[in-house]
Amino acid sequence: MNLQELKPQVKEVWRLSLPAILTQITTIAMQYIDSAMVGALGANASASIGLVSSSTWLLNGVTHAVSAGFSVQVAHHIGGENEKKARDVVRHGLITAFIVSSLLCLLGLGLSGPLPALLGGDPAILANSTAYFMMFALMLPFSQLNSLTSTFLQCSGDMVTPSILNAVMCGLDVLFNSIFIPRFGVMGAGMGTTLACATVSLLMAWRCYFCSKSLRFRREKCHFDPEILRKALKIGAPLAVQEVAMNSAMVAATRIIAPLGPVSIAANSFAVTAESLCYMPGYGIGSAATTLVGRSVGAGNVEQARRYGNICTTMGAAFMTLTGLLMMVFCPFVFRLLTPDPAVRELAAQVLRIELLAEPLFAISIVAAGALRGLGDTFVPSLMNLGSIWVVRIGLALVLVGWLGLPGMWIAMASELCVRGLLMLYRLRTSKFYEKFKESGAEMGA
Repeated sequence: MNLQELKPQVKEVWRLSLPAILTQITTIAMQYIDSAMVGALGANASASIGLVSSSTWLLNGVTHAVSAGFSVQVAHHIGGENEKKARDVVRHGLITAFIVSSLLCLLGLGLSGPLPALLGGDPAILANSTAYFMMFALMLPFSQLNSLTSTFLQCSGDMVTPSILNAVMCGLDVLFNSIFIPRFGVMGAGMGTTLACATVSLLMAWRCYFCSKSLRFRREKCHFDPEILRKALKIGAPLAVQEVAMNSAMVAATRIIAPLGPVSIAANSFAVTAESLCYMPGYGIGSAATTLVGRSVGAGNVEQARRYGNICTTMGAAFMTLTGLLMMVFCPFVFRLLTPDPAVRELAAQVLRIELLAEPLFAISIVAAGALRGLGDTFVPSLMNLGSIWVVRIGLALVLVGWLGLPGMWIAMASELCVRGLLMLYRLRTSKFYEKFKESGAEMGA
């Protein structure tokens, strides 16, 4: 296929990616805001959030897996022009997500007390870590609702609404943080983020369930369909297991870092926050890849699905290479915004520059995984990700951190991201799910 024939598809990828990237920017802006406002309170305050951040990623990962299990089905049905079936999936997804997120909320509240000590945190930061994690746990049902409804809207083709509402959430986060942090400190950051997320998640749900042309609730019969749950489980369960295992590895990494002290914990947290600005194009394009590949296979056009996967992966690698180069130059200025502590700033810049070398392959791992989700191919990629993070990252970290300190952890991280990117690229090229869709139409994973 020549460039002229690819042009419409590249434009379509860009049309869906841009709003998704803007959504990622607003989400990351909230992380920057929280980090900067808490960073002004000192290294201990930053370390108290950094200590439990990997645990928050773990629980959030489960909510995203639930969303993926249902949203991929929505994309397939929209592509197959079966909007009634898409709405059935939306209803089943809402009930399931409410149950799962409520259980996660209770689990988080129960863990908030002992968790910081179990992670090996310094006694000076334990109380703040507990308070922050408790507020995060209370936010989980709203975070799940926001994730679910925004992915439903994206899969229906509405990429603009999630972008606008997440930008609103960013503004509300600034407002609420400025009210609560001066009075409640670290806990106030959690309170501000929770309130902002709750407000926007309800607006997102209203937009999805009452305003969306294809997904809004109608007076129509909807019976319990175990097949919808079976497919959601087939897609979402490997992702949930992957997220739990991968973020458990992050928790293990935090446990490895914790003995290095508050400066290293804070520097690690700020470096992760700063690096998130680099990978936001990857996750935005990955969301577009899930939508476009899913809708293409739903319409029975497997070759188009393959092309969209390749186009998205190439674009993601190009964008993240560019953002990585920019961050390599400007990261010292970024850390000046995030923390007044010169020791934290210097160490954070040092370790971040190590990881930025892996950005191109990190991009491939993100976007290729998004394309594979659109196919419903989640089990083998999950196994690949698990092997990569536990064997390569944690294995190298155990060897290098004692020798090199925090830079050893980031060398291990960069090495693992390269391995993961190569594995995801291989899977995207060799996935048998393309052939399965050729044989069985739009029957998912049959």
